[in-house]
Amino acid sequence: MDTGIALVIAAALIALGLVAFARLRTSPVSSPTPAVDADSLTTAIRGGVEAEVRRAMAESQQAAAQRTEEMFRNQSELIGQQINSLSGAVTSLTNSYEQEKGTVSQLAQQLSVLQTSTTSLANALKSPTARGSWGENQLRNVIQLAGMEPYCDYDEQFTGGEAERNQRPDVVIRLPNGAFLAVDAKAPLAAYQRMQDETDPARKDLELKAHVKAIRDHVKALADKRYWEQFPSAPDFVVMFIPGEGFVSDAMRHDPTLLEEAMRSRVLIASPVNLLALLLAVAKGWQAHSVAEHAAQVAKLGEELYKRVGTVLDKVTRMGNGLKTASTAYNDMVGSLEGRMLVTLREFKSLGVVQGDDIAQPSPLEVDTRALSAPEASSGALGSADDL
Repeated sequence: MDTGIALVIAAALIALGLVAFARLRTSPVSSPTPAVDADSLTTAIRGGVEAEVRRAMAESQQAAAQRTEEMFRNQSELIGQQINSLSGAVTSLTNSYEQEKGTVSQLAQQLSVLQTSTTSLANALKSPTARGSWGENQLRNVIQLAGMEPYCDYDEQFTGGEAERNQRPDVVIRLPNGAFLAVDAKAPLAAYQRMQDETDPARKDLELKAHVKAIRDHVKALADKRYWEQFPSAPDFVVMFIPGEGFVSDAMRHDPTLLEEAMRSRVLIASPVNLLALLLAVAKGWQAHSVAEHAAQVAKLGEELYKRVGTVLDKVTRMGNGLKTASTAYNDMVGSLEGRMLVTLREFKSLGVVQGDDIAQPSPLEVDTRALSAPEASSGALGSADDL
């Protein structure tokens, strides 16, 4: 029984007891109704109420215990399922970790090797001679990638020293119109190298400014050399090759006017990507020039080939006629053999002079040659047999 219902019953019993007690107190003395002991009645009512309350509380506690047990059982099942799921996830993560451990170890080794190589390259580039050689190799790689190596002349005397101011260009690129394009690869990179080694932002900014100034000074030096005057029909500018995108982009970002000033001095600052685009355009020009240069020779060869094909067709026609003549002569010979010689030979066998099988009889040829019907096959249409 619910606790609320039990309390309502108890309240009702108490109310009834109070009503009965009140009636007994207000009844006339002359009433024949026998006297009731109020204390006994109150005690009886209290006992009944307490018994009902105890029973209601016991039922309520039992119901609460059952609900608690059911809730605990449901929660236990849910927790068990979650523990199983968590255990499966942990097992899967453990397996994945074991599988990836080898890959991570290999990557760590590769990163270590790469770091060592990067450190070695950085140390090597601290030397002006090493930087010059590296820049020259980068230039060669770009030229090979563009397919322009057959049209480039290298200056093999290049050593990379920044003090060498009276050299010829590192590479001279031949253009399709007979002109030449000068490329210089002796870009100053010492300040940029120092900037990369710095950790203080202020010092890095100072070294970047020094890098921009070094490029600007080198632009002025190239402009003063006027390389384009050393070659006939050369464009009025020289290509200043800087062997790294970062060298160019950082300098341009720090000083946006650097590129414009260089172009006004007839110096084209080119990173590997820019130089590759320029060389690919020149390579396309060489292809078009080659086609135009050999156009007359191709036309002459085509005319000669056309005549020779006509000569071949004429000889094919003659061969067909010869085969037809030979076939006719063969058939005439077969007819003569069958009509005269074989008849006489068979009489030898009938007289018993010879023994054995009959002589095989030759068959005539019944396949005719196919004549060429094309107009080019007519005699002299394309050329004479002497032209072949």
